[in-house]
Amino acid sequence: MKIDILTLFPNMFQALNESMLGKAQEKNLLQINICDFRQYSNDKHHHVDDTPYGGGAGMLLQPQPFYRAVDAINQDDAGPKRVILLDPAGQRFDQQLAQELAQEQHLVFLCGHYEGFDYRIEQLATDRVSIGDFVLTGGEMAAMMMIDATARFIPGVLGNGQSAYSDSFAQDLLEYPQYTRPAEYRGMKVPDVLLSGNHQKIAQWRHEQALKRTWLQRPDLLAQAALSSEDQQFLEKLNQPRQK
Repeated sequence: MKIDILTLFPNMFQALNESMLGKAQEKNLLQINICDFRQYSNDKHHHVDDTPYGGGAGMLLQPQPFYRAVDAINQDDAGPKRVILLDPAGQRFDQQLAQELAQEQHLVFLCGHYEGFDYRIEQLATDRVSIGDFVLTGGEMAAMMMIDATARFIPGVLGNGQSAYSDSFAQDLLEYPQYTRPAEYRGMKVPDVLLSGNHQKIAQWRHEQALKRTWLQRPDLLAQAALSSEDQQFLEKLNQPRQK
């Protein structure tokens, strides 16, 4: 996958060269290009923002540097691409969207700053995406989060290719609790079923624990989860103490 990031603060993205994403780039599974779109400004002082027409607080990013930067990307690579505008008013980013974006060959992230964008910049985007109902000083950290979550679904990025598909939210459930050595620490023991070697019982325990954890911490997810009749019965048993 090729990823282009348009930003005013390229140094913020140094974290993408660490850990799994750094290794993915070393293995040529991922190519990340950071573009300071200030260099595409026609202004002699390289200004990229101005006051809004009609008045108002703050400064707006101008369309011209973005359009010129995207034109340069298209000239270098004329193939199809998803252009993602980081926007608090956009579609909520989630695990399903990360998996969808991982199927693309080329992503372009438009990171804003200041008070916002000139509305015409939205015409460049195929997607307007938000990471939550709050506002950041810029789109850089949101872009990094989205890239990290998306890259996990690219084959070869994770050591175990199935890891991304068993994480929390992968099946609209939170992940089950996990344990490693030692079997007992400060009086806290690993559940016996995980030490039994019975893979069928372990799988059943993990699924039930995922259901229970979701019921306790994110019950809203259960409304969209594909639940079997056995799952429904298990949840009904969990609900019984609450009804007393």
